[in-house]
Amino acid sequence: MQFEPREYQLKIAEKASKANTLVVLPTGLGKTLIAAMVAKKRLEKHPETKILILAPTRPLAAQHKETFEKFLNQEVFLITGKVNLEKRKEMYKVAKIISATPQVILNDLERKIFDLSDFSLVVFDEAHRAVKDYAYVPIAKKYYKTSRYSLILGLTASPGSSRERIDEICDNLFIKQIEIRTEKDLDVKKYVKPVKFEWVYVDLTDDLKRIREELLGIEKEIIQSLKERGVISKKLTKKELINLHKKLVETYKQTKNGSLFGLISKLSILLKIEHILELLETQGMEALRKYFEKLKKSNKKFDKVLMNNEKIRRISLILSLSKEKEHPKVFKLVELIKQILKKNENAKIIVFANYRDTVKKLNEILRNEGIKSDILIGQARKGKGGLTQKEQIEKIKRFANLEFNVLCGTSITEEGLDIPQVDYTIFYEPVPSEIRSIQRRGRTGRTHPGTVIFLITKKTRDEAYYWAAFHKEKKMKGILFDLKNRKTLKKTLFDWLKV
Repeated sequence: MQFEPREYQLKIAEKASKANTLVVLPTGLGKTLIAAMVAKKRLEKHPETKILILAPTRPLAAQHKETFEKFLNQEVFLITGKVNLEKRKEMYKVAKIISATPQVILNDLERKIFDLSDFSLVVFDEAHRAVKDYAYVPIAKKYYKTSRYSLILGLTASPGSSRERIDEICDNLFIKQIEIRTEKDLDVKKYVKPVKFEWVYVDLTDDLKRIREELLGIEKEIIQSLKERGVISKKLTKKELINLHKKLVETYKQTKNGSLFGLISKLSILLKIEHILELLETQGMEALRKYFEKLKKSNKKFDKVLMNNEKIRRISLILSLSKEKEHPKVFKLVELIKQILKKNENAKIIVFANYRDTVKKLNEILRNEGIKSDILIGQARKGKGGLTQKEQIEKIKRFANLEFNVLCGTSITEEGLDIPQVDYTIFYEPVPSEIRSIQRRGRTGRTHPGTVIFLITKKTRDEAYYWAAFHKEKKMKGILFDLKNRKTLKKTLFDWLKV
């Protein structure tokens, strides 16, 4: 493969060849090629050894197989859960380079049909996943313990915004140094095309505003009650509510303390209200109706208590009388895309949404408006339909060939897949995660200038989510640059010998 390495890729690959490294680089700036360069150096230095590339999804592992084969001009074996056990055993015997999903590798390590003693490099793509009990963690531990020449390379566009999370990733992958670049670094800047940012605001409709007021009223009453009981001192985030609910449920199971049951009931209802508010603010009237129908049919005690609430009954009445179906964002999205295609009929546009149902709905509406559109969602799960790996790759190829202008996608579209350069990235909803926000934005501005558009519903969690991701990203960069400057290589004599 003819490849002229960029200045920053050469610098990073050189450093990553000498010590366990976490590479933090925006999407589209060639993290995989850096990994291939390091792999080439390792095989030159230790020709008797092997290379393992890990990626969290089958399509991504297949993509890496293709890239490494082209760059190294060697066969790369693709190993996923789709490959049967006997065939995997044979592949492990002959493979020099393996691209794989982590769970199947972990399972085979535990079965003792595979070991990492002969490997001189393991690449952990999307390294921000190396936390808690994700398969990357035990694999790294087994590798570090067993390989004579162990070298670890972690790749990510963003490891997260908290010092604790970044430290956890570094500890779990035995990271000794961090290499971070942003679009503003001098050795990167010349390769990055300008990206324009636009913020498009919409208002909730009158009916949605009325429902929201009723829901906020219920929320306020419950929060006040919990404060009076000394359970909370302030309004909690959804994550904090879930953790508190779990804690109280566990305590109740152990103590059978009847007074806790009322608190658990209130927290359960509060979580339902949070979910309804999120549906209202981001998905609209039709999603609300479906959810209320589900609650009405439910036999769960907490659901019945909620549906008997006076304010909830008023909401049910508004839902039955309102003629609204779609969220006001839908009409704005159609308008925006039509304007874009009027200026450039060959424009490539990605629309990111959080829910599969939303993606399917948006795709249907765009098609009904005469816009060439398709969807990219994950594989089937929990009885819900999805796309196979083959179908995902086929859709990406068709999009690259401009068989359709708009690709509506869920989080599968964010992480690593080789989606072609797009002209416009549209956030149907902002996300509070800096990791996901960075990955989404990275689809634009790779080879030519592009535009990122945020669709934001005024005075809703859309605004809160946008600013949460913004501040988390800023914080993350500060922590990483600080760590890069301060992190020292703490090596034992054994570490030196291994490299």
